[in-house]
Formats: sequence, structure tokens, C-alpha cells
Amino acid sequence: MEGGQPSADKTEFTECWRRSIQSPYIMRLALSAGIGGLLFGYDTGVISGALLYIRDDFEQVDKKTWLQETIVSMAVAGAILGAAFGGWMNDKLGRRKTLLMADVVFFLGAIVMAAAPAPWVILIGRILVGLGVGMASMTAPLYISEASPAKIRGALVSINSFLVTGGQFLSYLINLAFTRAPGTWRWMLGVAGVPALVQFILMLSLPESPRWLYRQSQEDKAKQILSKILLPNEVEEEIKLMHESIETEKAEEGLIGQNLGQKLKGALANEVIRRALYAGIIVQVTQQFVGINTVMYYSPTIVQFAGIASNSTALALSLVTSGLNAFGSILSMLFVDRFGRRKLMLVSMIGIIVCLVALSVIFNLAAHHSPTISNKDTLSFGANSTCQTYIKTPNFSSWNCMQCLQAECAFCSSSSGEFHPGACLASSKSVRGVCHEHHRVWFSQGCPSRIGILAVGLLGLYILAYSPGMGTVPWVLNSEIYPLRFRGLGGGIAAVFNWCSNLIVSESFLSMTKALGSSGTFLLFAGFSFLGLLAIYMLVPETKGLQFEEVEKLLQKGFRPFPFDKKKEDIKEKEDNKEKELKQQGVCMNYTANTDTWSFKTLDLKVQPSKQTS
Repeated sequence: MEGGQPSADKTEFTECWRRSIQSPYIMRLALSAGIGGLLFGYDTGVISGALLYIRDDFEQVDKKTWLQETIVSMAVAGAILGAAFGGWMNDKLGRRKTLLMADVVFFLGAIVMAAAPAPWVILIGRILVGLGVGMASMTAPLYISEASPAKIRGALVSINSFLVTGGQFLSYLINLAFTRAPGTWRWMLGVAGVPALVQFILMLSLPESPRWLYRQSQEDKAKQILSKILLPNEVEEEIKLMHESIETEKAEEGLIGQNLGQKLKGALANEVIRRALYAGIIVQVTQQFVGINTVMYYSPTIVQFAGIASNSTALALSLVTSGLNAFGSILSMLFVDRFGRRKLMLVSMIGIIVCLVALSVIFNLAAHHSPTISNKDTLSFGANSTCQTYIKTPNFSSWNCMQCLQAECAFCSSSSGEFHPGACLASSKSVRGVCHEHHRVWFSQGCPSRIGILAVGLLGLYILAYSPGMGTVPWVLNSEIYPLRFRGLGGGIAAVFNWCSNLIVSESFLSMTKALGSSGTFLLFAGFSFLGLLAIYMLVPETKGLQFEEVEKLLQKGFRPFPFDKKKEDIKEKEDNKEKELKQQGVCMNYTANTDTWSFKTLDLKVQPSKQTS
């Protein structure tokens, strides 16, 4: 950028690539810190496959939906605590030390899960892993953001989001690799410790965030790091901007204090911080209430809802959706600095709503066209194997597969084909074994359906709509929208809201599908998504290509979308017209900004006589 502004059609990703070649140190920082995103993604994806085999090993988990939800959600509960303390740790200890501590906690959690002799030990391991993920999820984008040139900040922070989706894709590959290995789920969960160990080693050789160092009065170290990241003509300008920003912060800190309580009180009293929090929290909460982590946590289960019975087939199809998620993150890296954060999120939300409504329709059709129950076939397995609810129902002749599953029983397909009338049996390991002995397919999560594969295709489209926008941009926005003095606190608060929303959705998903059905659940998510779309449109400004200090000035002015911005334009137009009218009357009008008042002065205008024409 020494030769002026880049051409209009040049994406920031291209600029990012050019700058990384000039200064490999930038990419080294981004990739090393971005492994925090890989931990986040791996944990999200791995539990979806491991849960299928944990259910096989522990019958109490297979029988209790709430226990399955709790195993998934304990990591989210841990992440809430991790994100809450992570915000304070970032401001107090620095970004680098926080990431190192996150790696240690995550590694310990992975070991505990791999060695777990009972479900309650898995829960302890999930909490530890969640603590590590919570700290890393809000620290990694913050670290990358503060160590990035403003022009390519969005592309570099998107690397973290790409590694989140890369971690999910890797987890499905690992899941598939260990499907036939002894200990299946133990290997799946234990391997999670490897990326944490790798990041710990890499971060030992990397510096602290230059902005955090400057804030701690370590100007020389900060300048030394900036000289490795920025072009020579950019270093002094960046130092100047940081100095001005930090001097303002120190002046404010004298008024609001420095402990956590005083800082939180000062943040909420500051109109700029409140506006930043409105935007940051809205995008984080919306990211979860579109239902994405139910798809990632329960992807194989959802595929089984669509009528795919085999664990390995469900995992393989889930691998496709995870791959699309990673592909979408690459698209985000290409476009986040070209089209802007706000536009990407709005387009993404529209695509998500369309896909969720379509999924609701498909699952509804599948439920109403599932195979019927053959009474003769069911009774042939014996009274002890037959679903007891089915026997006691007076109108059992009208039952189909979906009603059988809703009664917490299982469907054993007909020997002549999956789509023919089959048996409604008790859902237990022994009965499942009998069904398999008859060379039949066992369905306990979803019913065989001719349009099930269409539901899997729509899941893929949903991921493609989500990933480039809502998958990446909320973390980019939260890494740049807060002033430096509140960046750790603001990012931590928004991350806590993200993880709380994640906990609510993941803890209730299987129960919702049981109460509302898959169709009703996806329709409910579509409703939440529509509310999120409205909130983003109303309250989230564009921050593309702005310095941190420029973002702060943008928030000071306030943000009004169309058509509400017309009010300001109308006021300005009326003022201009009034000023012209007064000038024509010989009155001079002056505006005093400090007192917000207008003063008027009558001008002594001499009216020149008009020339007479013959």
C-alpha cells in the first residue's frame, strides 16, 4: 500500500496473501493463535460422532435423552466459565498467557475423557475441555486482530474461523478412522489433546499482543513487534494512534477505576461501549439461535432422523456437511473485507431462513410418509420384544414408524425392504441384536424415507448459507468493535452470551425434537433466525477496513439503517433550507457545537437597484 490505495476489485484476501509473503511473521502469528479455533471446532465435531458409540457402550446414556444432551452441553457450560474468566485474564495477564493456560486445561480434559470408566467422568472431562475452549474462543481472534494490519484484519481473523471449521472436518475424519478400532470413542476424544499440545509449544516462541504491551507501558517491545508486522511507513502512524487511544483510556480510568466491577460499571455507563455490546452480543446470540451447533453437535443424529440408520454412513454424510462448512469459511476469507461484515451477515441470514423452512417441510413430509407397522411382523418377535406402548394402544393398526419412535421404541425394517411395513419393537440392545440376526435394519433415531437424502442435501445448503457469513463474521466483528481499554471485557461478555445461547440450544435440541418433531424444531429455529435478521439490520454497523479508533468514532455518532437514517437527512435538509431563507432575509446564522445553540445576526445588506431595460 506504499503506492496508494489498492484497486477496487482487489480483495483483501489477495492483499493478505501479498503481505504474508512479504512478512511471513504475520501468517505465523495468525496460524499459531488460530489453533485455538481448531480446538473449538474439533470439540464441536468430535462429540457428535463419539456420542453414537458412547450410547453403545453405556445403556443408561442410550436410554436417557437428557444424559446425551448433558454430555454434549457440559463442554458448553465449561466454555461459559472459560469465556467469562477469559475476558478478565486477557486484560490482566495478556492474550498469550491466556492461550497457554487454555491449552493446558483443554489437554487435561481430553485425557480425562479418554480414560473415563463411567458417564460421570466423561462429564468432568467435558467441563475441563469447555473451560479451555471458552478461553481460546474469545482470545484467539482478539490476539490475531491486534497483531494484524487494519487493511487485512478481517481476512486474518477469518483464518481463526476457517480453523474452527477445519477442526470440525478433522474431527469427522478422526471419527471415521476409529469406527472399527477398539475403544472407538476413547480415541476420538483423546486425540483432541494433540492440537492443544501443538499450540502450547508454538505459542511459547511467539510474543504478546503489541497493543496489550503498549497498554502496559512496554512501548519498545510493542514497537519491535509492530516492525515485524507492518510496513516501515506504517509503524509510526500505528504507534501514534495507540498512544492517543491509550492516553484517552487512562484519563477515563481515573474516573471509573480499574477493578473488574468498576470497569464493568464504567463500560455500561459509556454510550460507545453499550452500542458496541448491543452489536457484539446480538451477532453472537443470533449465531447460536439459527441452530448451527445442533447441526454440528448432532449432525450424525440428524442424518439418522432423515432415515439413514448406519452409524458409519451417518458419520460419512456428516463429513460432507463439515467439509462444506470449511469451504464456506474459505469463501468468508475471500469476501469479508471486500463486501463487508454487515452485508455478509444479512445475506447469510436470509439463506439460513430459507433452508430452515425447507428442512421443516422435508422432515414433515418424511414423517407423514414413513412405513406402516405390521402387527403380524411385530408379534412374531415375541411379547417380551414387542413395544409395550404399541400393544396397549387400541388403534395400533394405524401406527407407522414415526409413531413407534415417538413412543420411545424402535423400528425393525421388513426383510423385503426398508420401505415396507415392519415391526415396532422395544428399544434395547438385546432386541436390536435379534433384529440384526434376521438381517434387517434397525431404526431408533429416524424412519426410512425416500426423501431422506434430500434432507441431507438441504443440510449442506444450510451450512453453505451459514458458514461464510454468520459462521465467521460475529468473531471478526467482536475482535474489532470495542475500544482497546474494554476489548477483553467486551469480547468476554459477548462470548459468554454466545456460549449461554449455545448451552440453551444444545441442551434442549433432542428434547425439542421429541416434543415438536424434527419439522417443528427446524421451523422454530427459522423463527428465531428471522428475529435475529431484524436485530442485525437495526443495530449492527459496518466496520470494514476501519482502524480501531475509527470504529470508536463511528459508534460515537450512532448507527441508523435505512429508512430510519432518513430522519437525520430530513433534519439536515430543513436546516439547510432555513439557513438559505434567513440569508435571503439578511440574517447570518451560526452554530455553536459546544453549547448546541444557534445565533443569529442581521446583516446590513444594500439592495442594488436593478438595471432598467429598454
